[in-house]
Amino acid sequence: MSAYEAKNIPCRIKLDANESPYNLSSEDMDIVRNSLSSLEFNRYPDPQARKLRAVLARRYKVKQSQILLGNGSDELISMLIACFGGPVLYPVPTFSMYGIIAKAAGRRQVEVKLDNDFDIDTGRMLADIKRVNPKLVFLSSPNNPTGNCFSSERVLGIAKTAPGVVVVDEAYQPFARSLGSNVRRGFLPLLKDYRNMVILRTLSKVGLASLRLGIMIASEEIIAEVNKVRLPFNINTLSQEVAIKLLSGKDSSAKAVKLIVKERERMFEEIAEVDGVVAFPSDANFILFKLEDPNMVYNRLLKKGILVRNLDKVIKGCLRVTVGTPQENSAFIEALRMVMK
Repeated sequence: MSAYEAKNIPCRIKLDANESPYNLSSEDMDIVRNSLSSLEFNRYPDPQARKLRAVLARRYKVKQSQILLGNGSDELISMLIACFGGPVLYPVPTFSMYGIIAKAAGRRQVEVKLDNDFDIDTGRMLADIKRVNPKLVFLSSPNNPTGNCFSSERVLGIAKTAPGVVVVDEAYQPFARSLGSNVRRGFLPLLKDYRNMVILRTLSKVGLASLRLGIMIASEEIIAEVNKVRLPFNINTLSQEVAIKLLSGKDSSAKAVKLIVKERERMFEEIAEVDGVVAFPSDANFILFKLEDPNMVYNRLLKKGILVRNLDKVIKGCLRVTVGTPQENSAFIEALRMVMK
């Protein structure tokens, strides 16, 4: 193996990591500052994160005992693999950490190619499920890096068929227009009907990436099992307290999400109009696009101070751009037009 390297590349406009371009409002900043004065930094954090889980239970309309928290979704993925083992099956291309964590844990990874529309290839997927009997299936919807939602009928078909646990990673769900048959709330309302399903959510994409707070929602039985491998005190006091305060009031992230979705649609239309560029529709906070010489375009954009993600080794000919502020997006589109000329 080689270490996963999140490179810090100097740039003027950073559009490579699928972060929100919007920091906390001044009002929310005041809430955070006021919360610091009551913290006991000499004490360990609440090992069960009970207050935060109670806030999230109300937010997602589930029981507190159906929620487990992780230091980002990465830790939750690691817990799931530690708990249930392998083989670990997932479609590709998708979020790289499913495979990286499974490999580090010594578990077999089974990769199934998506179809030409970047949707689940049901025939291949079901055949491999029958062949390898996976303990875990990971499905990222909306999918990173392709940006699309998988058809809900195909996801539910896998949940019905898979003998093990099916994890639907909804990190980008707040930006989704719909999920297949107009399932706008994601798969959360269907948990009661699919006892082997696990939902992953996160605060990282909606403006709180620095807190590193991943959220697992599942049946009480699954949560109880995964909790056995959770390290104590895994959610620090600062992250717990800030999340409690910000999530207990009005949802200040909703406005930013609407702005990002509006800008995503504008960006998609303008990227698609650039000669030599093919843009793929997105339900996430980024857009995947294809061109003839991605390495040249990536480097020339970087020379103009604009950093995007080069995915040529993952999806041939493709780059991925995060949706930024309107000003950042306009600068990117103008730079792309100039480079492509």
